[in-house]
Amino acid sequence: MISTFLVGALMSSSFAATDAVPKIPLREFFKNPAITGFQLSPDGKKLAYLKPWENRLNLFMREINSTEETRLTSLKDRDLAGFFWKGNSYILYSRDFGGDENFHIFSLDLKTKKETDLTPWPKVRASIEDDLEDISADEILLSHNQKNAEVFDVYRYNLKTGKSKIIAQNNGKIVGWMTDHKGKLRLAVETDGVNQTILYRDTEAQKFAPLMKTSFKESFSPVLFTFDNKNLYVLSNINRDKISFVEYDLKAKKESHILYQNPSYDISGFGYSKKRKVLTRVSYSSWKNQSVFFDTEAEQIYQKLADLLPNREVRAVSQSKDEQTWIVRTFTDKSKGAFYIYDVKKNALTELAQLSENLPEKYMADMKPIEYTSRDGLKIEGYLTLPVGIPAKKLPVIVNPHGGPWVRDHWGFNSEAQWLANRGYAVLQMNYRGSTGYGKAFWQSSFKQWGRKMQDDITDGVQWLIAQGIANPKKVGIYGGSYGGYATLAGLAFTPDVYAVGVDYVGVSNLFTFLTTIPPYWKPMLDQMYEMVGHPEKDKDLLTAASPVFHVDQIRAPLLIAQGAKDPRVNKAESDQIVEALRKRKIEVPYLVKENEGHGFHNEENRFDFYETMEKFLDKHLK
Repeated sequence: MISTFLVGALMSSSFAATDAVPKIPLREFFKNPAITGFQLSPDGKKLAYLKPWENRLNLFMREINSTEETRLTSLKDRDLAGFFWKGNSYILYSRDFGGDENFHIFSLDLKTKKETDLTPWPKVRASIEDDLEDISADEILLSHNQKNAEVFDVYRYNLKTGKSKIIAQNNGKIVGWMTDHKGKLRLAVETDGVNQTILYRDTEAQKFAPLMKTSFKESFSPVLFTFDNKNLYVLSNINRDKISFVEYDLKAKKESHILYQNPSYDISGFGYSKKRKVLTRVSYSSWKNQSVFFDTEAEQIYQKLADLLPNREVRAVSQSKDEQTWIVRTFTDKSKGAFYIYDVKKNALTELAQLSENLPEKYMADMKPIEYTSRDGLKIEGYLTLPVGIPAKKLPVIVNPHGGPWVRDHWGFNSEAQWLANRGYAVLQMNYRGSTGYGKAFWQSSFKQWGRKMQDDITDGVQWLIAQGIANPKKVGIYGGSYGGYATLAGLAFTPDVYAVGVDYVGVSNLFTFLTTIPPYWKPMLDQMYEMVGHPEKDKDLLTAASPVFHVDQIRAPLLIAQGAKDPRVNKAESDQIVEALRKRKIEVPYLVKENEGHGFHNEENRFDFYETMEKFLDKHLK
């Protein structure tokens, strides 16, 4: 059960506001930012960033000490997905087409303003393997699946000449590549579907040879070569439950020592100085992100930032090559935060942008950590967001299980939770079994548990909230996207007495069809999916029992469904099936389909339409 301290904090937080809390316009929560995504050029002289143009986030650039800007891209159909500097002369960016997730890599020559699609083929997905930052001014390593949709080969691409050369051909089983600090391709990850083999070579002249083999049920993820290129830094849970940060001896073929491990949580990230060639820190998430420092200089810088930006989470998002100028981003659970330029020598900040000026913090809700015990004894952690200024008793509730499912919810500003809290709903989010960050056993406990124990964890959270007196048991709704959409359908079908309403956003309804419509580049890992979700033939009864589409006769609560027509992961047929099945029972299901979207709505006008539809639907059936 939750501790007495936390219960007190939850109950008292609802009385924090003394003034009436205004109803904030929905679009303020979900509109594109006025400016965001700042990245510093390597020489520290220029800023690149995203701003709306023609209602889409496009790329802009300016000198760091100037307000005069240049628009670099002219996208009108879809937001630019991401970008980074390649030296001081190029910017590379990625975008897909209508949500199909076939991301192309484009280069922008900042001198000539020439824009080039480096992967100009339909239905091709590309990514950067190494920007060769310290190796070449004009070359990058790029992977794409133009030859075979299921696998990715690696190419050396010259941005100046436009020529490319294949440097590693996929054997049909490789799902990842890794370079050393000299830009040499020396590591590959191969899978037979359920087992992973790390392939290694000392030089690019050699053939890859097996280094070690593990089951997919264990984690051995090389993240960086040591700075002398002789060994590896690895995130690994081999022979332990929690993922630890270790050094791996390539000659001895074993761990040489553990650099850091946490008894309760997986290590999720690390930092290092490219200039000084030292590891700086590792990070893990408990209820908030936590850092452990290896390096005194880095720790002192972060402490200075904490002093300058008190009561804020601070993230470094970009640095100049000399590491004396940083771009940092702040946030809290009640603010999207701001971007700043940080001068290390002067220990001085220059504000670049505030991200939520129209969402006053005094009207935003606290995102409180909670925990409860599942019916079979597992500790489930999560978050509860309560409306401001309303007693935390018998509230209408939106249960919001995360997607994935093998990811986790984190503390921070959540636009959906804040919007719902502003409308008077309590929002319950939980890291049900299978959520990452809690160790190997917790993750594996989700295997073949879709609609079963994973769903029980969600239901147990609802019952816990009712027992606390916070939830009105007759006013509980469930909403989620992707796996969260599946959990919504499963909740309505398998526990129809629990929920008064549901909203399914790009969710799975039929596990059989879901497993046959995955993107081609997931196929090398299909056997792994069978182990984790279920096999269509060997586990036919299990998948039938866990597929909401076969149990629509049990669904009684009103249901809203939203779907992107070009979704490559949860095919539109998943939503079509459940809508058709319900309508055959003469149940009218509001069904929102966007033809120019994929797995989730990214275009601003589509987000507005979805959330405005959802708000009216919830108000009608839950308030």
